[in-house]
Amino acid sequence: MTGQDKPLVFVTVGTDHHRFDRLMGWMEQWLAANGHVRCVVQHGPADPPVGAECHDFLPHADMQTLFRQATAVVCQGGPGSITESRQAGRLPIVVPRIARLDEVVDDHQVRFSRHVATFGKVALAESAESLHAHLDRALADPAEYAVPDEADETAPAVARFGRLVDELVATPRRRRRPRPDTTG
Repeated sequence: MTGQDKPLVFVTVGTDHHRFDRLMGWMEQWLAANGHVRCVVQHGPADPPVGAECHDFLPHADMQTLFRQATAVVCQGGPGSITESRQAGRLPIVVPRIARLDEVVDDHQVRFSRHVATFGKVALAESAESLHAHLDRALADPAEYAVPDEADETAPAVARFGRLVDELVATPRRRRRPRPDTTG
């Protein structure tokens, strides 16, 4: 089986300058037992996992292609990666960064990821065992980790936002007269 014939697992840590070695270690453990996959990892400043095709950073267009081609997507708990994965038709397996491990400045990713998981928008993985189980399920049944095209959900919101901005910009604003200086 060539690299192109193998199922693709795409892993991205986003663009944060904090290291995410915990996720890289979990991926390395899983890859050691799963040589039947092609794994592309955008690892940022973290140590790259053995067994994967590794990149510090990738151009946005390349990442979009990988999101679309992947059988499974693993990402940090940032809204950008989650949204891009879903827009490409993949339910992201999300490992939120943790502040006490110096992976991020605060635990906003934990709170956000848990919240969106309650709506079924992500597959939450807060342990190595959970991540590995999600990866195994995604490869065994890719349809379970596919999502419908969400362009219909976002397009009306984007259009409404554009109209609001247009209205705001087009509305003449009254110029305020300077207040007289009463300090002196």
